[in-house]
Amino acid sequence: MDKIKLAGVVLFCGALALGGLASLLLPPREYSVRENRVLTVRPDLDWEDVLDGSYQEDYERYLSDQMPGRERWVKLAVGLERLTGHREINGVYLGKEGYLLEEYHPSEFDKAQIEENIDLLAAFLDDMRERYGENRVSCLLLPEKAAAIPNRLPEGVESGKEEEEQVMAGLRKRLKHTDSLLEAAAELQKYQGEYLYYRTDHHWTTLGAYYGYRFWAEQTGHKAGRLKDYERETVFEDFFGTTYNKAPIQVSGDRVELFHSPQEEGITIYSEEWEKPADSCYFPETAREGFNRYQVFFSGNAARIKITTKAETKRRLLVIKDSFANCFVPFLLGDYKEIWMIDFRYEKENLYDILEEYEGVTDILVLYNMKNFMQEQNLHKLNQQAGTMEKFDADSFFDEEEEEDDWEEDDDSEITLDITLYAYFFYRYLLSCYNHV
Repeated sequence: MDKIKLAGVVLFCGALALGGLASLLLPPREYSVRENRVLTVRPDLDWEDVLDGSYQEDYERYLSDQMPGRERWVKLAVGLERLTGHREINGVYLGKEGYLLEEYHPSEFDKAQIEENIDLLAAFLDDMRERYGENRVSCLLLPEKAAAIPNRLPEGVESGKEEEEQVMAGLRKRLKHTDSLLEAAAELQKYQGEYLYYRTDHHWTTLGAYYGYRFWAEQTGHKAGRLKDYERETVFEDFFGTTYNKAPIQVSGDRVELFHSPQEEGITIYSEEWEKPADSCYFPETAREGFNRYQVFFSGNAARIKITTKAETKRRLLVIKDSFANCFVPFLLGDYKEIWMIDFRYEKENLYDILEEYEGVTDILVLYNMKNFMQEQNLHKLNQQAGTMEKFDADSFFDEEEEEDDWEEDDDSEITLDITLYAYFFYRYLLSCYNHV
C-alpha cells in the first residue's frame, strides 16, 4: 500500500513538473479553431491585481486555456461528469435526439452593451430607410439555437427566449420604421421538428437558412425559390462543431448540405484575403483541411467579400453580418447584381465610409444571430460620427523602452510565479477530477 501511495505521489509531481515546464516552453495559443474563440494569454503581473484577486482569476483562465493536452483533459472531465449523471457539462446541455445545446446565462451579457447595440442598430436602420426607401432595408435577427428548437432541450431547461424577446421589444420601441425589423424566431419554430440547426454546432443548417431566406423574401417583396427546385448535395457527414468541442460527447457527426440553383452560374467572388477570385460560394477542399466543415461556405469569415452575379437587375446589396449569413447569402444570388458582405469583427472601417466607397449600393441587410448581436462590440462602426482612426497613446509610446528595460528584472520572478501558480491550479484541477470519481 505504501508503494502504491508513493507511486501516486511521484506521478502527481511528475505531471506537475512536466505541465509547468511545457506551459513555459510552448508558445501560447491565441485562438482555438475547434472552440471558435480567443484563448486567454498570460496576464501581465500587476501587484494591485494580485491584491484584489483579479490576477489570480485571469491566471487560472490562462492555465485552463493553455494547459498542454487540454482537449484530452476536457474529454476526461466530460466522461467523469456523464458517469455521475450530469445533463449539463461545461455549459452544454445534453438534449434530445443527440442535440448539444449551449446553456443560456444572462450573466454572459453586458446590459449596457446590449442597450448600446440596440441604439446603434435602430438609428442605423432608420437612417438607411430614409436613404434607400421601403423594402430596401431589412434586419434579420436569428434566434439562438435553443430558442429556435426548444423541443430539443431537456425537460425544465429555459431556452433564453424571454431575453431575446426583450431585445426585440427594445428595437421596436426605438425604431421609427419597425417594418425594417424581421423577427425570424416564430417562423423557424414552425419547422423545429426538421434539421434546422446542427446537432453539434451553434450554426443553422442550410435547410434552416433556406427557411430564413424564404421568410425574408416574403417580407421584402422578393420571390423565393421553392425548396423542391434546389439540387441538394451532401458534402460532409462528419461535422463535429464548436458545441461538441466544449463537451465532446459521443454523438453522430452532422450532415452538411449545399443547395444548388442555376443562379450560381457565372458568379465571381473576390476577397482581399484570397490569392485569386473564386467562381463558387463553396469551398469543400478548404473545409476538408480542418475540422470546421462550416467553412465550406465562403471559406470561413473575412472582413469583406464581393460577389458579382448574372442576375438581370440593377440592385446591389450590402450585407452586415456574422457567420450565420455565410450559408444564407447563396440564396440571394438571383436577386442582386452585386452583393458585398461586411463582417465588423475583421473590418476596421466605419460603415458610412464603406458606403461612400460602394456608391452603387441600393439595398441593406443586417443579419445576426441574436446572441452574437447581444455580445457584439463593433457596432459603433454603424455610427456616422464614429472615427476610424485609433487614438495615439503618448504615455504608452514613451513608456515602451522603459517597459523593455524592466523585463529582464522581472523575468525570473514571473517564471517562478508561473511554476508556483501552475502547481496550485493544476492540483485543484486534478482534485476536482478525483472528487467526481
